[in-house]
Amino acid sequence: MPLKTFRPLTPSARFKALPDFSEITKDTPEKSLTRPLKKSGGRNNNGRMTSRHRGGGHKRKLRVIDFRRKKRDMIAEIIAIEYDPNRTARIALLQYADGEKAYILAPAGLQVGAKISAGEKAEPAVGNALPLKSIPLGTSIHNVELMPGRGAQIIRSAGAQAVLANREAGYALIKLPSGEMRKINSECYATIGQVGNSDHMNVSSGKAGRSRWLGIRPHVRGMVMNPVDHPMGGGQGKSKGGGGRHHPMSPWGQLAKGFKTRRKHKTSDAFIVQRRNSKKKQS
Repeated sequence: MPLKTFRPLTPSARFKALPDFSEITKDTPEKSLTRPLKKSGGRNNNGRMTSRHRGGGHKRKLRVIDFRRKKRDMIAEIIAIEYDPNRTARIALLQYADGEKAYILAPAGLQVGAKISAGEKAEPAVGNALPLKSIPLGTSIHNVELMPGRGAQIIRSAGAQAVLANREAGYALIKLPSGEMRKINSECYATIGQVGNSDHMNVSSGKAGRSRWLGIRPHVRGMVMNPVDHPMGGGQGKSKGGGGRHHPMSPWGQLAKGFKTRRKHKTSDAFIVQRRNSKKKQS
């Protein structure tokens, strides 16, 4: 998916780089596979704001994605590649031999008219879903389950892929995009290939208004607030938080740099073989 740039006739067009949507073959979603989507505005079920800087944005419909690939050992044809406003990846519309339709994440290189399937006997080709025990070592995968039958939970964003590194004692060793090496039950399903729309990381909106269309509200730095509003606020001029050096933290006092937020005794720690690569220290 190439990006399109614009002549710098306006300040917003100067650095703007947007997808050209050349891979999209269908403009309107499949009505039977859409659901209403209510906006939360960052508020929880008590009406309290738990996620800041959210609100507004264009009205959307939820596309129901088949993360389980529930129809096994049945050939499906790709009949369209569509845009999904709820995720960074593109989605592919399938039609099975019995006429049923479903959405999946569109892998890179999957074209309209291709035939795909899911099951233990499926070939390890792009778009096919197989259990980890049936996938050749060294294969790039995405859309991976963490528990058999639960449906894919990880490696679902645009351009993401993992590598099946090894298998031992009923578990598959997966190297995740972060560099972490993790054990996953070999009965879990994964899809062959890399998630499409890999140029998403290079998109530049060009103006603040485009973020508002996406439902992203302005983010105000704590350092420019008053002391009553933020621990880093106050001081004369550009002070580092209240006139003296202050460690970066959230409005509620939690340290923002270096403070580990993961629980010390988390159940899934036993499945992490190697932690993700730490940032290299600059010499």
